[in-house]
Amino acid sequence: MKKTIHFSKFFIPAAIISAVLVIFSVFGLVYNKGFALGVDFEAGLIQEVQIAPPAFGLRWNGMSNAEIQHDSNGIYIIIFGSGIESSTVPFLYAAHPTVGAIKRAMEEQIEDIQMELDSAANESVISPWLKFNPHMDPLLNNETPYIVHYLNPEKAPIDISEIRSAMEVDDFKHNVSVQNLGTPADRQFMIRVEAKEEGRVTSNEIVNVLEAAFGKDSIIVLRFDEVDSRFSKDLTDQAGVLISLTLLLILIYSAIRFRLQFAVGAVIAIIYDVLVIIAFVVWTRMEFTTLTIAAILTILGYSTNNTIILFDRIRENLRIYPDNSFLDVLNMSLTGIFGRTIITTASTMLAVMALFIFTTGSMKDFALALLVGMLSGVYTTLFIVSGFVYLWDRLRANKKKKKAVTA
Repeated sequence: MKKTIHFSKFFIPAAIISAVLVIFSVFGLVYNKGFALGVDFEAGLIQEVQIAPPAFGLRWNGMSNAEIQHDSNGIYIIIFGSGIESSTVPFLYAAHPTVGAIKRAMEEQIEDIQMELDSAANESVISPWLKFNPHMDPLLNNETPYIVHYLNPEKAPIDISEIRSAMEVDDFKHNVSVQNLGTPADRQFMIRVEAKEEGRVTSNEIVNVLEAAFGKDSIIVLRFDEVDSRFSKDLTDQAGVLISLTLLLILIYSAIRFRLQFAVGAVIAIIYDVLVIIAFVVWTRMEFTTLTIAAILTILGYSTNNTIILFDRIRENLRIYPDNSFLDVLNMSLTGIFGRTIITTASTMLAVMALFIFTTGSMKDFALALLVGMLSGVYTTLFIVSGFVYLWDRLRANKKKKKAVTA
């Protein structure tokens, strides 16, 4: 017969530690003035940018019209207009491996186009390094050049702290949060600027501030969007309702399938897991985003699954050993699920660790929150749930004794 581990010896120390962590979590919320809300939960402007210096500019001097298109294979100049037949002139990267080669080919094949190199050194820029601004008008003209950028993968990446420093200029009086997108070599960032009553910031203002730090025409705007204050408030309310509804459903399910004391214990354990993740998010100043909500709900389900398995084992052992004390049955049940819980958690954490190591930005934060939540879920099942269920049983037994003495 397997040796029983007396987990009950750790119930009181675990209760003390848990109380300290709960106080620590609440204090963190007050001390840090709430969460570091991410781009999803506050009204303002969201803008995704890429830092890439300009390679060249294109101007069109002809009487007809021309626009530029591109794909992973090359650049295409489409010439069209009234009274002429539309034509497409391709400049494929395979045939023109550098910007200098593209420039010479354009000047030979198209009379009315003018390519302005940002510097003489840009002739050696490799063609596949070229980057295009998706929000720039592809129609070429003679007044405003169409800017094509480039990104040298061998150049040192830009650290997120440099973006934050650039946005802290004196004349930019807005609260700003920055997130990495992709790999550091991509130099892509999500910038969120909080909306203020005295005026909304525009996309051009963000570009101007960044260009002052990283050079003129060096900012590619990949995406920009405004988050309305009503939308952000609705999202926050929905997150609270979602977690509250989860707790209620788990309480109802556990009460129907098991005893009431098990149901209450399960809900207390889940609340504790939420508080642990909240403490971690608050004290590390991790941005609270929709992915954080997803992590919390994932951990709630994971922890509940462990708890239900424990309850099943307790119910089974109560039938098999009806003469044993509830404490003995509880220790036997915890011993029975201990190995399974550790193996299951460890194997799941391996997958989450891969997510943490090989991703960046908010996905990395999501994986980190999952890791913390999984460890909390194991601790909760072994000590918080079982400790509460045992306490409930003791109180009920003492109440019966008092009734018997009174009778």
